[in-house]
Amino acid sequence: MKILVIEDDDSIREMYKFKLVAEGFSVETASDGEEGLSLCSALQPELILLDIKMPKMDGAEMLKKLRETTWGSSIRVIILTNSSKTEAPSDLRFLNVERYIVKAHHTPKQVIDVVKEILGVPKIKSI
Repeated sequence: MKILVIEDDDSIREMYKFKLVAEGFSVETASDGEEGLSLCSALQPELILLDIKMPKMDGAEMLKKLRETTWGSSIRVIILTNSSKTEAPSDLRFLNVERYIVKAHHTPKQVIDVVKEILGVPKIKSI
């Protein structure tokens, strides 16, 4: 399954890529919304982890443009940001977002668990 991580912070972007690849996902990354939208067109991933506050094109604008395309209208999106829901653009709720996760309130493992849940990947119980 293909996942696209769109995040302007290099360390966070690479950490999520590392953790998702370790879980068996195919992962590409982008550092801003403009690059992310271009990669979405080429990759058509099953899921996008999308930050909101980014240079060039923020996550909300990128998501609006993505939803206007036939190929991007049904891609599952998790907003992964440090902006609270009250700080988020109000129209996000109309753009078919699976989850809104505040990075500071979730561990990377919790985020990966949400990714697996949304993609229907079964959890493997350890003995």
